[in-house]
Amino acid sequence: MKVHHVNCGTMCPLARRWVNGDGGLFERGAMVAHVLIVEAPHGLVLVDTGLGTGDVADPGRLGPFNLFASPTLSREETALARVQALGHDAGDVRDIVLTHLDLDHAGGLGDFPRARVHVFRPEHAAAMARASRNERARYLPAQWAHGPSWSLHEPDGERFFGLESVRAVPETNDDVLIVPLVGHTRGHSGVAVRGERGWLLHAGDSYFHRDEIHRTPAGCPVGLRLFQAAAAVDDGNRRHNQARLRELRASAPEVRVFSAHDPVELDELTSPEQK
Repeated sequence: MKVHHVNCGTMCPLARRWVNGDGGLFERGAMVAHVLIVEAPHGLVLVDTGLGTGDVADPGRLGPFNLFASPTLSREETALARVQALGHDAGDVRDIVLTHLDLDHAGGLGDFPRARVHVFRPEHAAAMARASRNERARYLPAQWAHGPSWSLHEPDGERFFGLESVRAVPETNDDVLIVPLVGHTRGHSGVAVRGERGWLLHAGDSYFHRDEIHRTPAGCPVGLRLFQAAAAVDDGNRRHNQARLRELRASAPEVRVFSAHDPVELDELTSPEQK
């Protein structure tokens, strides 16, 4: 399947050195919302949606996220605009597979009302309940107020390069897989896609900076390290799954692992050599 890597939400938080690992403390950082547009035999599949047109039209609904993330909120960066730029329309998107339902990943759901939305069942339950202060801040019901056609995946299944409980998305010939990687949220997952050059594993927010899985010993700018620990629902599981991704990258080079927010990883995957 042909896979397009796109940015659906530039974010410019303060203290670039603490976010990107370079530059000054008083410079703005750079983060992305890495989304996949997959040309599957039955139609388009999105992996995550970034921020959507509803967020652009009503930035106030994002609340404190605007203060710490400073999103640019450009309609040209929405998943809908990215799909249209490829010559498609919203109706061509048949499935959306989410790593999790945080507001910077689920913002575009309302732009594709006819799509089936696939998510790990524990994640859907957490987003609907919003039982903790953390979850009330991270999940935004307005993003799914249109009533999506939810397809909930159970916490069991096959194995994928040593990662267990993997479930295939129907109608994709086992070429799109939901890979549980809990910790950042109660039902956080990765999404594996078999592309033209082999397997891609969108690791969502399992890690934020490439040095967390690409370097030994692992490294991470201090701001991102503190944020990940504070945002995690289960930080022990988050760190455990991050270690498993490091092992996967070392033992299975045929699987390209990347995170949702690292701009360098996105640049590498959109370079001419990758096309």
